[in-house]
Amino acid sequence: MESSSTWKTLVNGIIKENPTLVLLLGTCPTLAMTVNVRDALGMAVATLITLVLTNVIIAALRKVIPEKVRLPSYIVVIAGTVTIVELLCKAYAYDIYKALGIYLPLITVNCIILARAEMFANKNTVVRSAADGLGMGLGFVLALFLISSIREIMARGTWLGFNVNFTGGFLTPATIFSMPPGAFFVFGVVVAVVNKLSKGRVLKNKKEMGCGGCPSAENCAGCKEAKAS
Repeated sequence: MESSSTWKTLVNGIIKENPTLVLLLGTCPTLAMTVNVRDALGMAVATLITLVLTNVIIAALRKVIPEKVRLPSYIVVIAGTVTIVELLCKAYAYDIYKALGIYLPLITVNCIILARAEMFANKNTVVRSAADGLGMGLGFVLALFLISSIREIMARGTWLGFNVNFTGGFLTPATIFSMPPGAFFVFGVVVAVVNKLSKGRVLKNKKEMGCGGCPSAENCAGCKEAKAS
């Protein structure tokens, strides 16, 4: 029973509750780091490692962390984990470290990580929390890979540095896809396609989750009004 529940938790993060394409979390790194596939994968993998480690640590300490300081405690754990990932990246993947720049330490404030810590890790076992972090991380990898592939092909006519031409020269590279407007456009199209293919079920799932998964729900005026009504 436990293994079945763990497997379901893992798969949910990849497809049914994809953090970027369904829950619309982590949009800042999604828009900023998807100009090319290599940088996008570097950001996604770094986030995945941080997610898994953070979930495991918080799940292990969930009964020790005082309720009143849980959010500051989560931030400390996340910041420490990101520092470890950053140092490892600097030591063993320096080119990726340079390409990610300031966005690597900014993983600390990625809302996916804080949301999973608050919504899942502090309520579940270490094993299930690790599965949740892995599933959400893989979902983030999938989203960034898909969006960055489209943007790189459309903007440069390349994919992972290789020249590609699927149109026989009919389409020429459009630099707008390497700019913020192109990022917003591709992101919106991909989200729309996902919802179309799922016949709107992902939107329904998102609504069913409510505000409970948001780390800022306690301080949100809109959430308080909804509860009062």
